[in-house]
Amino acid sequence: MSPHAHAAHPDTGPISGPLLTRETMAIGVVAAIGLLAIFYRFLFGLGAVTALNDGYPWGLWIAFDVVIGTALACGGYAMALLVYIANHGEYHPLVRPALVTSAFGYTIAGASVVLDVGRYWALWRVPLYFWHWNVNSVLLEVALCIMAYVLVAWLELSPAFLERGLTASSPRVRRFSAWAQPLLNRALLWIIALGLLLPTMHQSSLGSLMLLSGPRLHPLWNTPLLPLLFLVSCIGMGYGAVVMEGAISSLWLNREPEREMLAGIGRTVVPVLVFYVLLRVFDLVWRGQLDALFALDHYSVMALMELALFVAAPLMLLSTRQRRDMGNLFRAAMVLLLAGSLYRIDTFLVAFNPGPHWAYFPSLGEIAITSGLVAIEILGYIVMVRFFPILTAQRPPRPSLTAA
Repeated sequence: MSPHAHAAHPDTGPISGPLLTRETMAIGVVAAIGLLAIFYRFLFGLGAVTALNDGYPWGLWIAFDVVIGTALACGGYAMALLVYIANHGEYHPLVRPALVTSAFGYTIAGASVVLDVGRYWALWRVPLYFWHWNVNSVLLEVALCIMAYVLVAWLELSPAFLERGLTASSPRVRRFSAWAQPLLNRALLWIIALGLLLPTMHQSSLGSLMLLSGPRLHPLWNTPLLPLLFLVSCIGMGYGAVVMEGAISSLWLNREPEREMLAGIGRTVVPVLVFYVLLRVFDLVWRGQLDALFALDHYSVMALMELALFVAAPLMLLSTRQRRDMGNLFRAAMVLLLAGSLYRIDTFLVAFNPGPHWAYFPSLGEIAITSGLVAIEILGYIVMVRFFPILTAQRPPRPSLTAA
């Protein structure tokens, strides 16, 4: 499929409706509390807001906002693999909504890194002072890839802004949009290629990062296959996020869901999850960790919960009838996202043991900031689909998630 189709969506349009509703105002309150907590963090420092310590130098903001957040934001990456690499152009209407979640998700992840770094005012030097780079650093690769992908994701989404600009009331905006659109179309092939390369690099590198902890990482998760497991699971989570976003947005915005396409995504994710489960089990057998898996301590219980959820998700999507049931499809996506999130929380927090004298549990300030950032992302998505051509234009009766 030509990447230029990515720039032209004749069937998309802004979705009409009020911005100020009871739901958006409630989400706005959560966002405002988060912003106040962010202001407090910058005013008084990390120690006043977080429960971090020398044993646990990163916590909720990294494990959830970055590690889980970027995986949940891999919908654009997963859809690009399906549409541009596997050449399944029929799924193209799902690309833009997925890119919105990717752009916001990675932007929020970048903001979380700024919050988590002590000397945040020096972060601008990371991409620019290349002569000081430690080229053997996995963390440097993750930082550079996330920074670059934030820019790439918004560039991939920019055709929607230019299409909206063509109908703007300002002649200057219309002229700029008409001038920039063909230039962007010519560059889009390279932008999409970068959009495929960067998540592949940094999602696998997030797994490599935890290998550096050595014996501090529990053997159930400490495997040379950790980078591959992180990459495969993030692709599955990306498809799950697309399904969940499609189901929730159709219900919230009073639209008919893209039933056939979402069912097709459900079919696509099954082999990805089967491959992940087989890889995970093979790794445990190969490294002789089956006894640890069934030891029934808290590490064993968490690992078994992960595997059970990763097995349950594809089992819920095996038949065509199951995939066409929007309620079942939504539940399967939720199970999948919970499985991937639990795997990442386990790897970065539960399975990491810095020593007997260290403990960590997120503080109220960390939870408030994370909740606020998620609320900002939700509000941003609503604004985007209300004002820009993101979703397929349609106005049918309100659907039900339990409809067959």
